[in-house]
Amino acid sequence: MEYRILPHGGDRISVIGLGMGSIHESDDAEVERVVRTALDEGVNFFEFVASESGPFEGYARALRGQRERAMLQVHIGADFSSGKYGWTTDAKVARREFEARLAVLDTDYADFGFIHCIDEDADFDKIMNGGIWDYALKMKQEGAIRHLGFSTHDVRIARRFLETGAMDLGMFSINPMYDYTSESDYGKGEASERMDLYREFERRGVAISVMKAYAGGQLLEARRSPFGRALTIPQCIQYALDKPGVVTVLPGVRGMDDLRSALAYLDASLEERDYSVLSQVAPSSIEGSCVYCNHCQPCPEGLSIGLINKYYDLARLGDELAADHYRQLDVHASDCIGCGHCDGRCPFGVEQSARMREIAHYFGE
Repeated sequence: MEYRILPHGGDRISVIGLGMGSIHESDDAEVERVVRTALDEGVNFFEFVASESGPFEGYARALRGQRERAMLQVHIGADFSSGKYGWTTDAKVARREFEARLAVLDTDYADFGFIHCIDEDADFDKIMNGGIWDYALKMKQEGAIRHLGFSTHDVRIARRFLETGAMDLGMFSINPMYDYTSESDYGKGEASERMDLYREFERRGVAISVMKAYAGGQLLEARRSPFGRALTIPQCIQYALDKPGVVTVLPGVRGMDDLRSALAYLDASLEERDYSVLSQVAPSSIEGSCVYCNHCQPCPEGLSIGLINKYYDLARLGDELAADHYRQLDVHASDCIGCGHCDGRCPFGVEQSARMREIAHYFGE
């Protein structure tokens, strides 16, 4: 398993987590097998909101005696009082349901307590002024929530949460369909706005857990994809992991087959993870923009071109930590010899040799 570090707290989080939106399609025994296998394979980040309440017991049994191995993302505002998934901004209901999830898990804390699925300004205002926000802060102060987070599909709402200065993690939908097309209501915001948001997460030290990396499966089928061709699971996962701020991707699994398909990412070659095929099908808005895909590698001079670009973009937003990370690189933009190897390989039409000169000038090299 590969791991990334949570900026606030230093926790090691597996790059593949476990989403449970579709796990209700399995019976209890299969649910337990999925969770136990995930743990054995090094998965340590588990989403805890489902389409139905049934799988919660299976999760709890699988985690019994292994609580310290799992980090749980538990939502405040997910309502399962009917046995099916529901959503609420009622503070009394949200509190009751959050505490019911902890009781099922036989634990007295959530590693990540999440303000659940806020996509409208009116709902944001309600949770801030109607008791949910105060409850979440109280639970964190008391230790029942170790890290505070939120989930949204909306760029503006994500920024409002980030501006509180209280967040450690945000759950956001990241995939090329949502980033570059308007084919889904979940893909809110223009491509440039969404990329700027990911950079803002990283600049503030707030991590991202990724939902809907496959766009609900649409990207895996050519007939359903807006691009007219299928991507693979490793391509979708790599696309999300390459975005600034991302620490983990949470594929929704229906059972063991889906879990194995997601974990196969770890054994996939760089070529199998490469999603540069998007340059042939994505809108022209992506042309000329570095997406940190590293298709241009290897550089003959050893430049980490994607990372250099990312640190530069973040530094221009005022991220001093990113600027410091850039300066600590062994090889810098000024070491570029202008051979043009990367220019010829960039599938998105970025003239990287010219960009290296621009970056070197920016950092005074």
